[in-house]
Amino acid sequence: MARIEGVDLPKNKRIKIGLTYIYGIGTSRSIEILYMTQIDENIRVKNLNDTQIIAIRNILSNNYNLEGNLRRSETMSIKRLMEIGCYRGRRHRLNLPLRGQRTRTNARTGRGTKKTIAGKKKAPRK
Repeated sequence: MARIEGVDLPKNKRIKIGLTYIYGIGTSRSIEILYMTQIDENIRVKNLNDTQIIAIRNILSNNYNLEGNLRRSETMSIKRLMEIGCYRGRRHRLNLPLRGQRTRTNARTGRGTKKTIAGKKKAPRK
């Protein structure tokens, strides 16, 4: 079993997919890493030898901000936005969408469950 950046990679998956279990690595970055280490992307994680695992670790530690450091930097940037009181920061604070999505009918997760207003009359038809 390969353990990289504190994450156990699944044994039976291809290394291209297995690397995506590390926070901060998607499929395109995974392919890029495998290209730099000259490892075939169709090899299973259980078939990697020690030199290949070490090569992947070296590239990840030197070139990328991953896992805990990446999570920490994301939360710090969100906190900064909230502290300066910009629009995006206020939307984060209210747990609402911040990229221009509509909230009148959608965004139930951020706004909470529907609350029925008692005694509200519908508009009369003409």
